[in-house]
Amino acid sequence: MIDVYSWPTPNGHKVHIMLEECGLPYRVFPVDIGAGDQFKPEFLAISPNNKIPAIVDSDGPDNKPISLFESGAILVYLAGKSGQFLGDTDREKYQTLQWLMFQMGGFGPMLGQAHHFRIYAPEKIDYAYDRYTNEARRLYGVIDTQLSRTPYLAGEQYTIADIAVFPWARSAANQGINWEEFPHAKRWFDEIAARPAVQRAVQVLADYRKPLTSDTARDALFGNSQYQRKTA
Repeated sequence: MIDVYSWPTPNGHKVHIMLEECGLPYRVFPVDIGAGDQFKPEFLAISPNNKIPAIVDSDGPDNKPISLFESGAILVYLAGKSGQFLGDTDREKYQTLQWLMFQMGGFGPMLGQAHHFRIYAPEKIDYAYDRYTNEARRLYGVIDTQLSRTPYLAGEQYTIADIAVFPWARSAANQGINWEEFPHAKRWFDEIAARPAVQRAVQVLADYRKPLTSDTARDALFGNSQYQRKTA
């Protein structure tokens, strides 16, 4: 049994999708990041960067439990454990990993900044608003070009690269994206959104999601609480 400590965010949904696609048994424990659950010592013990998601697999390597944080690392681990969605050959695996790194280093962090300065910032800062909106459009252009050549990001097969990118694209409108400008990416998005495992996964913890309205939640996500040093 894999225990998943998560919240209904793009990074959380990456792992939910992977587990549903692989058919691995799992239990979900909500980590309310608006309430500051990510700073609790018991969570920091498995996720020292105080970010969701994290997992604990009771049947890890050498039949011993293992805990992992960082969604990309978790996807690679689950692909290895299940033998699925990484690619069959060494070439395919490296192609998958390069697009996974693209998501982890760009199509994620930059879209997160676009979200912040377009939706959550207490005041509009034109420079930041324009910079990250433009970067979001550039990144969608990158995947649109790739998907004009191949059905999926890493080639002919659906992989953890697609699983990593897809949840971030669910909020394209909030990132300033007009899908009509990216038809190949939209074709890919609609195909993945129709997968039964994906439809199940995006409902995981969905009832817990609520609008960001309280000062406590803003502080937990964006304020001083985020930057204080924490220990398990």
